[in-house]
Amino acid sequence: MIAFNRSPVTANSNKYIHEALLKKTSGDGAFTKKCAEWIENACETPRALLTTSGSHALDMAAKLCTLETGDEVIMSSFTFSSTANAFVGCGAKIVFVDIRPDTMNIDENLIEEAITDRTRVIVPMHYAGVACEMGQTTDIAQRHKLRVVEDAAHAILSEYKGKPLGSLGDYGCLSFHETKNFSMGEGGAILFSNLESIPTAEIIREKGTDRSRFFRGEVDKYSWVDWGSSYLPGEINAACLWSQLEIADEITSRRLQIWDMYYEALSTLKEKGAIELPSIPETCAQNGHMFYIKVADNNEQIRLIDFLKSKGVSAVFHYIPLHSSRAGQLFGRFHGNDCYTTRESQRLIRLPLWYGLMDDEVNTVTEMVRAYYEQG
Repeated sequence: MIAFNRSPVTANSNKYIHEALLKKTSGDGAFTKKCAEWIENACETPRALLTTSGSHALDMAAKLCTLETGDEVIMSSFTFSSTANAFVGCGAKIVFVDIRPDTMNIDENLIEEAITDRTRVIVPMHYAGVACEMGQTTDIAQRHKLRVVEDAAHAILSEYKGKPLGSLGDYGCLSFHETKNFSMGEGGAILFSNLESIPTAEIIREKGTDRSRFFRGEVDKYSWVDWGSSYLPGEINAACLWSQLEIADEITSRRLQIWDMYYEALSTLKEKGAIELPSIPETCAQNGHMFYIKVADNNEQIRLIDFLKSKGVSAVFHYIPLHSSRAGQLFGRFHGNDCYTTRESQRLIRLPLWYGLMDDEVNTVTEMVRAYYEQG
């Protein structure tokens, strides 16, 4: 079976993990600091804090937005539950708007009409590492005095008009889950546009204590000063991540190579009108996070996934739109018409893509997709 995903393993993975075991296993050690510095440089952000997951990075961002019960947060429904959970946990109501069918991202032209006097935050989620239209989104936010929290879980090293994703809003949230380009099993990071909220973020991340200030010698002892939780990952996870970040260009280059191979090999099916392929706007530079195709409808989606499985290829659908879920109906509402969100989600199939996937495996996947359409 050609796996849908495998976490990256590098020449130094075992070495660094063993080093962490011998020196320090709790968080904020040498590997955590190396990862944070790398993220700050790569994402052009003044500060990055490593977290235990991308979900926890979103939780921290939501908490830093100082929401009150009944406040509203605008986002796409085509995203993972964590994007909404973070704000629901702060008492907010989620307002879903439709997506653009070309990128599967939030339709920037629908954001402003969804704003009410209770709106506080806009959450653009950069699907498949392809940027939302951030120029218009941030302009709307500035005019209405709203916060922007980028869900950049898919988007490390992707860019919008030459600027790294995750650095364009008030906060950016990365994921290092096992399915992401760089993985620490479960992990993430929160990025900051300025340093103003860092002291509060450190307290939230360190179980409500000013422990970070203590380690910097700013206080003679630390204590419980506010609400917080345990959002600091251990050094073993950070060591695993560092072994990938130090060869990030190589990993990204290989993922993009695989992405290009898929696109070229499946272009004939696109030309015949059998499938649609991803669209990358000129303003975006993507990171090879994901390759997907779109088929005719939900029935064909199911049939093709089953056919590929029977041929030893693991391919999967993606999100069930949040607004159609029980929790989505309880905690949110859909503003306007669902023209594309549900329809496009029922057409999308993700193909295997991971560092270490071999050329002959990519060729097998594309051959099987073509074989499905050639069988008549």
